[in-house]
Amino acid sequence: MNALATIAPTPDLAKTMHSIIQRIATGPELSKDISLEEARLGMQAILENAVDPVQAGIFFIALRMKRESNDEFKGILDAILNATQRVTAEVDEVVDIADPYDGYNRCLPAAPFLAPLLAELGVPALCHGLEAVGPKYGVTARHVMRAAGVNVDLSPAEAAARLSDPALGWTYIDQAQFCPALHDLIPLRTKMIKRQAMTTIETQAKPIRGRKKTHLVTGYVHKPYPPIYAMLARHAGFDSALIIRGVEGGVIPSLRQAGKATRYDNHGEEYEIDLDPVELGIEQTARAVPLPDDLPKTERADEVAIAVDIKATAEAAAKAGMAALRGEKGATYDSLVLTASLILHHVGKAASFKAAGEMVRAALDSGRALSRVK
Repeated sequence: MNALATIAPTPDLAKTMHSIIQRIATGPELSKDISLEEARLGMQAILENAVDPVQAGIFFIALRMKRESNDEFKGILDAILNATQRVTAEVDEVVDIADPYDGYNRCLPAAPFLAPLLAELGVPALCHGLEAVGPKYGVTARHVMRAAGVNVDLSPAEAAARLSDPALGWTYIDQAQFCPALHDLIPLRTKMIKRQAMTTIETQAKPIRGRKKTHLVTGYVHKPYPPIYAMLARHAGFDSALIIRGVEGGVIPSLRQAGKATRYDNHGEEYEIDLDPVELGIEQTARAVPLPDDLPKTERADEVAIAVDIKATAEAAAKAGMAALRGEKGATYDSLVLTASLILHHVGKAASFKAAGEMVRAALDSGRALSRVK
């Protein structure tokens, strides 16, 4: 048989999208789920700009209105993974910290400084994000890292090399670099206004992986999400996942009350765990790092979120993060202790949550992690 005869023909993506929309956009009672493969092709068509933006918007909103099925989530993720420039770092294990891409607007984000802290503890780590996206359009890891003087425009190869360097051991990588086709959809997402499947899935793109294992750490607010994130993480090939109920959907839990996280290991089933800041000696009156009173105010056209001055807030977060890395006590220091301890215990680098806390405090108090940022 001619080898060419075995190659599947390229699908007509425009016709595929037409068929998909006919089935998913027929009202609350008649809309039908599509298959994993159809969801992949639909997302591929959008990423390749093979369909009209109006149809792309209908695709996402119709899926959201009928509620996405697991196979639809997986298919969209497959298309994103196929479009992502993924690199294997020259380290055995990597922790992938996936904070919300739409950022923070009620507190100073501390999570961007988890990666250099974990690197100081012998755990190569990365964080990723982008400049701005809805629904919150808040302060992102990119804003904070840029304010701290970090290069936020590394290519995937450059970011992997930085992560593999023992003197650094961590990196930031931007969606514009590792998946430009997905990043190009931000104007469309702005017009759609509401959260849709991309918001749930984009943090699972896995741009840099370890030679042996890659661990996902992400956050959530609403209770239905941990099983969805765990399912997507397994589908993306993450060896383990730690899914934390965090402030503003991020990876830092509340500093003043007991909380929950969901985890799985070795691609297994997920289960819930309890966590309590008091176990690590953390006693804060605020849930998270409070916004400074003297931050300048700004105005925003939408009413989705509290308006904060992005540049000033990012600079305040960078200042607080750098101070915590040199051992200065406070809410940012405690935020890093809490989540870094969870991660260390999760990846098997500490025998207990409390033992992990002691290791993290020692690393912060030494001040050595600060040199990994500078």
